[in-house]
Amino acid sequence: MNVSSFEYKDNMELLENIDYSAVKGSMFFNLYQRLLDIVLSLIGLVIGLPIIAIFGILIKIEDNGPITYKQERMGKGGSRFYIYKLRSMRTDAEKFGAQWATKDDPRITKVGNFIRKTRVDEIPQLFNILKGDMSVIGPRPERPSFTEEFNNDIPGFINRLAIKPGLTGWAQVNGGYDINPKEKLIEDMYYIKNRSILLDFKILFKTVKVVLTGDGAR
Repeated sequence: MNVSSFEYKDNMELLENIDYSAVKGSMFFNLYQRLLDIVLSLIGLVIGLPIIAIFGILIKIEDNGPITYKQERMGKGGSRFYIYKLRSMRTDAEKFGAQWATKDDPRITKVGNFIRKTRVDEIPQLFNILKGDMSVIGPRPERPSFTEEFNNDIPGFINRLAIKPGLTGWAQVNGGYDINPKEKLIEDMYYIKNRSILLDFKILFKTVKVVLTGDGAR
């Protein structure tokens, strides 16, 4: 058996431990959320595509590097997919491997600093929402390596995969990028256990505030 086979087996054993019993919701809630995802992602793309074009040009001008980049993330049930973002870091940002972004990270470019604060770099993920990989609201999708690492350090972190990941969520509006993995798990599990239309719209309103003020960005 090769290394990839061992990794596949380990991942399957890890994913089998996801606890779906804590998920609050119903068939009606799932239908409402999917309709919300489609409507908001379409509206967002109509508004966002010109913004992507403008900042894409600025990113290209700054260092002549690629405008976007992709990363593999984990979705509901451990499914894997690629998210796309407007590039906010130097092209050699991960020459030493995957690294957790820090506050005032020196790898962030000048244009990148602005698009991260305003969350403009996240706009391309509206395509992931429209496709169904993600939802507008839910836990932020993590990279597979980080998910496994965090779950080893914080048992139960894997339970964030019980629902679709989101573009925004309870953890994001209550801590943003500065929140640590343990705090993220607490906030995300609160949402998973208390999902409702009212809570969703509370998150959406708080998200607007985050976008306008740049709170929690790094």
